[in-house]
Amino acid sequence: MTAGRLTTVTAPLLLVGMLAALTFWLDRLVQTSGNGPWIVTRHDPDYIVDKLSGVRLGATGLASYTLSAEKMMHYPDDDSTLLTAPRFVSYGDSAQVAVTVTASEAVISSNGDHVYFQDDVRVTRPAHAGASELVMRTTFLHVVPDRHIARTDRTVSIADATTTLSAVGLEMNSETRVIKLLSSVRGTYDPAKAPSSGR
Repeated sequence: MTAGRLTTVTAPLLLVGMLAALTFWLDRLVQTSGNGPWIVTRHDPDYIVDKLSGVRLGATGLASYTLSAEKMMHYPDDDSTLLTAPRFVSYGDSAQVAVTVTASEAVISSNGDHVYFQDDVRVTRPAHAGASELVMRTTFLHVVPDRHIARTDRTVSIADATTTLSAVGLEMNSETRVIKLLSSVRGTYDPAKAPSSGR
């Protein structure tokens, strides 16, 4: 009778003890630093900045490019930065023909060498030296600011006063103004809409 009561009381105590030990072990596991497969990290921002604006100067002391956004959020788990309504302007060797990139959002890599523009991406080159304004649209654009390079593997559309083009994949150098369309290129040209030479 005594042994039966002892067993009845001991079983719940052992279960509680095992649960307590398991809870302690899980708590220690989560708090332990490292990159083990059981470590769970949350993707939460550690700081937020509104109305961000910055400029990168070139070797001559002039602006190489500027970057602004409505909001910036930094995430410590992967050291990435998310921009809301970003605006990137690459000046190359001429501020008068600067290339402007806007989008719904952008992600900056941890070292700041890469910017990934996403959703409603628009690239604009203003009219200059007899050339009309050029506008490019896509859903994703990978920009390497220090190399003045932009590329995408998505569908793109490009239009100026006389030409409308579409393609899948693009590489562009904002310094040399060279644009490469990679595949499935289609286009139309209307010479009647060419800018007047002024004669």
